[in-house]
Amino acid sequence: MMKSFFAAIGLTAALAAPAGAAEISGAGATFPYPVYAKWADAYKRETGVAMNYQSIGSGAGVKQIQARTVTFGATDAPLKGEDLEKFKLVQFPMVMGGIVPVVNVEGIEPGKLVLDGETLARIYLGDVKVWNDPAIAKLNPDLKLPGQAILPVRRSDGSGTTFNFTDYLARKSAAFKDKIGVGTAVEWPAGLGAKGNEGVANNVVQTKGSIGYVEFAYAKQNRLSYARMINKDGKTVTPELKSFMAAAANADWAAAPGFGISLNDQPGVDSWPMTVPTFILVPQDPKDPAAAAAALQFFAWAYAKGDKLAEELDYIPMPEAVVKKVEAAWAGIRGADGKPLAAR
Repeated sequence: MMKSFFAAIGLTAALAAPAGAAEISGAGATFPYPVYAKWADAYKRETGVAMNYQSIGSGAGVKQIQARTVTFGATDAPLKGEDLEKFKLVQFPMVMGGIVPVVNVEGIEPGKLVLDGETLARIYLGDVKVWNDPAIAKLNPDLKLPGQAILPVRRSDGSGTTFNFTDYLARKSAAFKDKIGVGTAVEWPAGLGAKGNEGVANNVVQTKGSIGYVEFAYAKQNRLSYARMINKDGKTVTPELKSFMAAAANADWAAAPGFGISLNDQPGVDSWPMTVPTFILVPQDPKDPAAAAAALQFFAWAYAKGDKLAEELDYIPMPEAVVKKVEAAWAGIRGADGKPLAAR
């Protein structure tokens, strides 16, 4: 299972660093955990420096960095400018990926089922209750759909994946926006809750008739049947690096404080409709400057050398122009002497 595989990588990466090396600790989003674990393992082998990342959900990660109990936090739901100022945090995007619907329906192979935003919203509202509902059948005239009940699986913890998923559904369905809304944790009218992308993936694997939403790496590694989606331009697209990159191609990263933009429902014939940047949070005035400096070195290494590792897991590396803007923003992270840590 995905959880066991990446837990093993994370354990390797968390082994004690050489004497005198700063320990880098991070916590938060489960969405990027596979690539952070893979980077940490490679960085440990190259430098001997460990990075210990807790995959506990965006909400919990934000709380931990606000309390300064970790070196950095990670979230898929970017903080607003006023919150960054209030908690004295620097926020920047690290990598991008795609959220995909995954299903466990007998006879449905990966990529065969097609959904659109409105129908997906109606499933999570509890209005579309069986797999051969006319709304689904209309989108899949060549599939033999069973009359099996649909069990929606969703996150039970505070989740940036949920934030981005509900943001997309609210854009496509006025009823969803009014009844459920957008947030890292919302009141779902139906379904089964699970913790983390790992928990949602595992529950879909184990539950016949289920549907869930996870980062694509979890779908791919668990060999789940993912759905294709009809995008904003009315085209049916497959979740893959090409479609994630198409959605990110024209992003205006300067449009919000801390690079906090949304890539949901972007135009373009090839654009995947649920493409998500995931963010790092580092204090402007870190409690442990040495650990913060070590974390920035790790992030710089990941930007410079981690692209291939990210792409192997179907994540999208940040464009070079964005990386330069991020590294400039690191000047706001300073030691006790007031000098930028990244410049040392």
